[in-house]
Amino acid sequence: MPDCRHFHRQTWSADCLQMDQSDALVAMNCKVLKAYSQRTVNTLRAALPLRLALPYLEPVLALNVAKEMRKDALVIRRAGQALAAGLPPSRESLHELLDATKEIDRTFLAQVGSLPVRIVIPYEEIAPVRLDRIERLSGAAYRVLEAWRLQCGVRAAMQTSYSRVDLERLLLDLLQLYALEVRILSRSVRLPALLAPVRERIAQSLRGVMDDTARRLASELTGVVYRR
Repeated sequence: MPDCRHFHRQTWSADCLQMDQSDALVAMNCKVLKAYSQRTVNTLRAALPLRLALPYLEPVLALNVAKEMRKDALVIRRAGQALAAGLPPSRESLHELLDATKEIDRTFLAQVGSLPVRIVIPYEEIAPVRLDRIERLSGAAYRVLEAWRLQCGVRAAMQTSYSRVDLERLLLDLLQLYALEVRILSRSVRLPALLAPVRERIAQSLRGVMDDTARRLASELTGVVYRR
């Protein structure tokens, strides 16, 4: 597991980069999601019955994190555009983003089609979760990017935008909403008949692993932002 120094060098290194602030925020978000996914998979490898299901779940998790990075990039960049226009993201624009993510889903499903699994995205369950995450991420990106205009670096912008407690809560909420969508998708992954009797145990174990990983990562990242 990377320590806080690793995250300082890798995740928050945009402090020193001469790049568009929206793109810098996108890059940091990608590193966080990759770390979350990798830590989750590493824990799954050590846990039964998840270890038995991992050959079926791991390729889906890898494709899913790429999907989520594309979705989040869309949300963050749209927040940057809204800030440039001087108008906070509207409810209508959030629903437009939700619709736009379905094109990303189609690419994801096409990639999954090459694997020995079958997934159907249950939008009646996923749409409310995804819209909630879009709204929170969009609002946070707008807030941090606005503060970043007056601050030297993303850490200072985050400290200005959120108290330590509120930042950790935000990060945890975003990660847990991500995990909830993963769990909804995982229920539609076809597993071999041998694993059918333990499907519910697999789902419960996945939930526990992702929730615990989310809490640890949110705490660690908050500590990096507020390090002295």
